Amino acid sequence: MSHETEGRGDPTAPPKGAFSRSWTLPHAIFFRTLKGMEVRFNPDLQAKLDKLASETGRPTGELVEDVVAGYFDELAGVREMLNSRYDDLKSGRVQPIDGEQAFARLKAKTEAQRNRST
Repeated sequence: MSHETEGRGDPTAPPKGAFSRSWTLPHAIFFRTLKGMEVRFNPDLQAKLDKLASETGRPTGELVEDVVAGYFDELAGVREMLNSRYDDLKSGRVQPIDGEQAFARLKAKTEAQRNRST
């Protein structure tokens, strides 16, 4: 959606003034289904992005692409860890403990460390 269509009855159009600028992410050669995408930011986030681009000399689109790629890498790692933990519970390799019991153990360990430090 472009700035020209904004506010012309399009229910998906953001309210006027909701963003300062939009960016089209570059196409990646190895993704056959990847299409161009507009990303809209609130003015504060846009200012941070512009400042970082200015400080680093990197284009804003490249910075946004790096952030999104990093997010997906982190998300994949978290999903892998959670799946592994679930498999451990399901197989019986580890036993679940009650939340109150876990909190009590943590509190006791913290107290023991405090006592050793003094």
